[in-house]
Amino acid sequence: MLIQKLKRKIRHDRTHPVETRQPKRVLLALHSLDEVRLLLPLAEALVSAMNADLMVLFAMLVPDGQAFNESAGNAIRGREALSAYLNESCHHPYHLVTLALMPSEVWNAIWNMVSVETIDTLLVALPAASTQAGDFSDRFPTLLSDLDDPRLQAPPCDFVGVRPGCIPEMSDCWTDTQNILLPVRGGRRSTLTLRVAHAVAQRVNARLTVLHVTPPGEPLQEADWLDEFSPAIENLERIERSITLRGDLEAALLQEAQAYQMIIVGSPAEPNDAGWFSPLVGRLLEKISATVMVVKEQYQSAGLSNYLDEEEVVDRPVALVVDRWFAENTYHSREFADLERLLRLKEEQQQTISLCLPALNEEKTVGKVIQTIRTALMDEIPLLDEIVLIDSGSDDYTREIAMDMGIPVYIHSDILPQYGAYRGKGEALWKSLYVLKGDLIAWIDTDIKNIHPRFVYGILGPLLNDHRIQYTKGFYRRPLQDGEKKIAGGGGRVTELTARPFINLFFPELSGVIQPLSGEYAGRRSILERMPFFTGYGVEIGLLLDLLETCGVSGIAQVDLLERIHHNQPLPNLSKMSFAIMQVVFSRLERRHAVDLLEQANLTMNLIRYQAGQRYFLEPTEIHDVERPPIIELSEYRQMHLERLSGEETMTT
Repeated sequence: MLIQKLKRKIRHDRTHPVETRQPKRVLLALHSLDEVRLLLPLAEALVSAMNADLMVLFAMLVPDGQAFNESAGNAIRGREALSAYLNESCHHPYHLVTLALMPSEVWNAIWNMVSVETIDTLLVALPAASTQAGDFSDRFPTLLSDLDDPRLQAPPCDFVGVRPGCIPEMSDCWTDTQNILLPVRGGRRSTLTLRVAHAVAQRVNARLTVLHVTPPGEPLQEADWLDEFSPAIENLERIERSITLRGDLEAALLQEAQAYQMIIVGSPAEPNDAGWFSPLVGRLLEKISATVMVVKEQYQSAGLSNYLDEEEVVDRPVALVVDRWFAENTYHSREFADLERLLRLKEEQQQTISLCLPALNEEKTVGKVIQTIRTALMDEIPLLDEIVLIDSGSDDYTREIAMDMGIPVYIHSDILPQYGAYRGKGEALWKSLYVLKGDLIAWIDTDIKNIHPRFVYGILGPLLNDHRIQYTKGFYRRPLQDGEKKIAGGGGRVTELTARPFINLFFPELSGVIQPLSGEYAGRRSILERMPFFTGYGVEIGLLLDLLETCGVSGIAQVDLLERIHHNQPLPNLSKMSFAIMQVVFSRLERRHAVDLLEQANLTMNLIRYQAGQRYFLEPTEIHDVERPPIIELSEYRQMHLERLSGEETMTT
């Protein structure tokens, strides 16, 4: 009879809709494959029921005394294994975030993500069963080794914890679940618990039994508790049985639980002295050997700001910040080799992607670069929406080769001619923003002899996988070519002798960037259009330093692209590159510290030349990168992108 009353109430609710707050994001926090196997079915059930986005926090726990950067390899391998499992088993889009944490930092990291990402529901695994049937905690270590965090007493989001029971394999708690028991007391708290329970029952095709126990001495009115439920409850046909008893709740629940594989209980939302769950829930966790799910509703009277005391924020040393960044934001290109998944992410996020090929006299390699990338990332998997070549005045057949292959070609001096033209790669990159259409912009050099699609999908992967990442740099082993001989690790001379020493000295936050001058990088148009561009050799270091000031080191990622083979520059050219890079570094120091470090005379470099059999002589050479303003400041650019910029302004408003 109770089921019929409930279904009549459901039909009434469908014809009298009430506006309710729908969760926007579900956060799945874990650190092992066992946990994702346990929690993923629950996450998918809630994502479907709530029409929510799924975020996965992969927390890599670093033992005390171990440097974070030493765990970068473990982070990559763990992320690979986790992604492989999710790609195979998860039927919903997800965003994966990696954090390197000491065990004592886990709760703070979770609550910070709840706040920053506006999380509505948090899913975690509770420490495994330690019941009268045995202790299983050692077999199933969890991200949360304890549940003593005081913020759980009045959580800033809905909380769902799953404690696996006494089962041979964690996945069996879903495949072997046929009957779910849901004890309810009525009220708003029971509404959330009921919705969670029903979503789980639908996901695993289980029968859901509602148990309501009336305390001794009170009249047995089986449907009174139903009237307290919110009228927003819908689609609860999975409730196949109800039990209404009079007596002691704990005794009744323990008796009924023997016939069920899973118990779902609600915990009081209000703070209490007994801990984050009620004493009853604590005793049930000790006495019930089945899988137990605990649901706790967000405490409506307080936001997260009540729990995160600004005075408690620790000002970490730069060395620790870099150490942690290296572990969290260093990727490997093979993590993104599943091109179909990247395409799904692109489509789900409604992103368009442009690849720009800056070129100057690259007729020997440009054709293979275009053919390799276009075949893999446009013809076979349409990850790229366009490939455009920006030429800097080649006098060989670079442009003709690209045009014959159907690639749009621009000469950078012909783009925005009213603003003049300067020599240099940076000028080509700055002007490319005007002609490219994509939301994500990738640039790779055209002199790569061992070109592979990973040079493109590798630098795009972090941007599609993690919305916090704004800019991605590639790094690789760079052998030095000496005639027919290849010297492993001999390349990157300007990087190691100029760029990285200056970065370590003046901008140590970036000291974990392996190759700050690499020519393969990608970023979001929304931030690149707001960056100044140096026109020549200083463009890479300039972008990196300016992005550091704008989005912080956490917005920058780096990706291992394995090995890059190209023609190496002669030593005098490297000297000029170093001179230009030093100027950029000093200009940013001037801006940061409001001091004058450079005079105009510093812009001329005396190169040492030697005429064979005769003499040494000096060759004065002016080396000076012009700093182009953020291209968004140009009226022509704003007009070109008027519709997008207007939409962004409307969203901001």
